[in-house]
Order: sequence, then C-alpha cells, then structure tokens
Amino acid sequence: MGTTKLTVSNTSRRSLEVSLAALIAVSALLIFWSQQRYPALLKKLHAGTAIKVAGPISFDALLKVTPAMPVSTRVARTGMNWLYTNRFGMYFALPFGAAMMTLLAGVGAPKRFSSAAGNVLCGAVAGAPMGVCTNCATPVAQSLLVAGASTRLTVAAMISSPSFNPVVVAMAFVLFPLPLAAMRVAVPALLLIALPFLVPENQRVVKAIGVPVATEALGARLVAFCKTYLRNLLRLTLLTLPWMLLAAVLGALAAETIPAYGTHVPVSVIGIVLVAILGTLLPVPMALDVALAYVLYHAGVPVAYVAVLLCTLGPVSVYSLSALGKELGWRTSLRLGGAVALLGCVVGFVMMRLPTL
Repeated sequence: MGTTKLTVSNTSRRSLEVSLAALIAVSALLIFWSQQRYPALLKKLHAGTAIKVAGPISFDALLKVTPAMPVSTRVARTGMNWLYTNRFGMYFALPFGAAMMTLLAGVGAPKRFSSAAGNVLCGAVAGAPMGVCTNCATPVAQSLLVAGASTRLTVAAMISSPSFNPVVVAMAFVLFPLPLAAMRVAVPALLLIALPFLVPENQRVVKAIGVPVATEALGARLVAFCKTYLRNLLRLTLLTLPWMLLAAVLGALAAETIPAYGTHVPVSVIGIVLVAILGTLLPVPMALDVALAYVLYHAGVPVAYVAVLLCTLGPVSVYSLSALGKELGWRTSLRLGGAVALLGCVVGFVMMRLPTL
C-alpha cells in the first residue's frame, strides 16, 4: 500500500513536467506540418511533371556545383547542399525527439503489443503522416529507442514515413506508369512484412534522462524540467551529428564520383545490383526518391534502373543504417540494408523482362 501511494504521489508531482514535454512535442509537430513540410510536399505534387531537383541528393542548392570544379570542391558543396535541404526536418526532429525522451522518461517506457505484427503495424500507421525522410526520422527513432520503445515499432515508423506518406505516394502515381508506382508501394510493404525477421525486439528499458522529483516549488520544477530537456536535446544532438556528417560526406562522394547518367549503359544483372546498393545507401531528402527517379526516367535512363532507384532510395540510407547499427547492432543494420537492396534487385530483374514502359 505504501509503495502504491508513493508511486501515485510521484506521478502526480511529475504531471507538470510530463505535460510540458507533451506540449513541446505536439507544438513542434504541428508547426512542422503546417508551416513547412506539407506545404512543401503539396507544392511538389502540384508541380507534376514539371518537378525539378537542384542536386543529385538535394532539392535545394545553397552552393553552386559545376562539373568544372575539382572533385573535392563538388563533394564538399554537395554535402553542404544536402545538409541545407535537411535543415527543416532536423529543426523538427531534434526538439521533438528530445521532448519524447523527456516525456517517456517521466511516464515510463511506451506500451507495446505482444505480437510482432502489432508493433510493426502500429509503427507503420504512426509513421506514414510524419512527413520526414529516413534521415530526419533517425533522431526521432534514436530518442524513442533510448526511451525504451519497441525496436520493430520504431524501425517500421522510420520506413513508413518516407515510403507511405500519402502526398509522396500520390506523386508516384501521378508521375509514373501504374506498374512502377505499384512497385514503389509494394517494396516497402514487403519490407515491413519481413521486419520481424530482420529486426529483433528489445527489452523495455528506459535510458533517457528523466526529470528528478523536485520540491513543490513551481520555479524549481520549471528549472529542473528545462535542464533535463536541454540535456536530452544535447544528448540526442551528439547521437545524431556524427552520423549525419558521415552521411553528407559519403552521399556527396557517391553522387559526385559516380557519373550522373552512368545508368544509360545497357541493363545488366551487375548493373542492377550496383544501382540497388547505391539506392539503398544514398541519403536523399523527403520525396527526392520520386523526383530524382522521374528526372532520370524523363531523361531516358533504362526503366529497370529507374525502378530500382524508385524503390530503394526512400526506406533507408547510409545515415539511418549507421545510426541503427550503433543502437541495435551492425548485423541488424546489415540485414535491413541487405533486404532493401535485395528487393530492389528483384524489381530490376522483373522490369528487365517486362515490355518497355
């Protein structure tokens, strides 16, 4: 009885802190959706076949890149353009993730389903409207994993956000023939079905920093909450920044050293495998998978290669796989990345045997 009363008392005393963390999370989400992400996605949808990309891995071009520049300069500028394009997603992901870490440390690890299918389905449904690419979903995923969330639920949300966002799916069906658009939906769906075999479930352990049970003084409680939130924000930033910088360098290096239209060569098994690996690793922003694939399709790149990129650019990237490898183990990361590349290869092999679209 005494333990129960103590727990209820502590929960009551934490109600202010929990409410503040929830308020920050909801505010960050609503501002992001209403002021940036969905207006930007709808603008891309309305552009239709006139959609353009400013760089191989970015929509925006803060710094000009020309073929005449040295490779090192092009890599550095392309990496900066990638970071610039992802700025809004990170402006949302870091504050939101820190708020979720603070919130879940106060209320305990989030509930999970007893079945793997339930966790995957819940993550897929929750992730679809989020509107962040797999790169910007990574800090949120890291915050949830530190707070004790289900690994399968978290990874499913990471895959679903760029893959099943309704605006991006609509873009695919507007820009591509039905078989290609259908494959764009089928590949991440198959990946989610296979997720229980690729990602092991974790233990429900909260590693996030929680707000200490403070005195009843309102000022002291607010100061304690601010300190805890800022510590979680700093921790999440330190978890995120190294992998993000690595992704910028590796993505830019691949984009600038591999010929932009090297996929014009005749379709081959080796070519499909290489394009699938490249598509799996390239860290592209939200909706750039569809836009870039359409630009290549319109430029006359073989449909098999276009289909592979359309299906592999979105679900994961070198950034998300590196961060997940640090949190869940490198074998899990390799299995997940390998599954995406394998599905991309299957799509390419199927398209080799279909009539030209």
